[in-house]
Amino acid sequence: MRTSAPLVAAALALLVFAGCRQGMYDQARYEPYEDSDFFADGRASRLLVEGTVPRGWLRADPVLYTGIGADGGFAAELPVALTRELVERGRQRFEIFCSPCHGRTGDGLGMIVQRGFKQPASFHEARLRAMPYGYFFDVVTNGFGQMSSYASMVPVADRWAIAAYVRVLQTSRYIAVDELPAEDRRRLEAAR
Repeated sequence: MRTSAPLVAAALALLVFAGCRQGMYDQARYEPYEDSDFFADGRASRLLVEGTVPRGWLRADPVLYTGIGADGGFAAELPVALTRELVERGRQRFEIFCSPCHGRTGDGLGMIVQRGFKQPASFHEARLRAMPYGYFFDVVTNGFGQMSSYASMVPVADRWAIAAYVRVLQTSRYIAVDELPAEDRRRLEAAR
């Protein structure tokens, strides 16, 4: 009997503590769109205060978030600084998201194209070389033809980085050797 008394006490304590948790677990609350007698309009859900903007969604710079300039056309210039880091980030994101279709050089001969998927246009076509940065941002954001939107997967800053890298790919094929810096010309001659 003596050994069972502590066991009985422990079991009762467990039941008491389990009962305490249930009150916290099933506390009173309103479900979304449920009626309420507390507020005069009868709604439990409150409307947002006029002018409320969720954190991180202000989007004060329309060019940055849409790729459309003040004139209503695609932005001709990058709304971010063109740096080596931006181009490197663009290369990395391009190789992850774009190269399966467009190829690593932007020629439209990516791996899935080699497996039978429809070939996208080469970034080196005259039509696409003439397109402004905002066009490439818009295509990544909204998709084009068979290409789906990447807006949910690629953040805004990375979309601009990809647009910058596409321009680097385009320039790399059409730059004259005498326009290259001296060190790059030396390396090119050494590689020949």
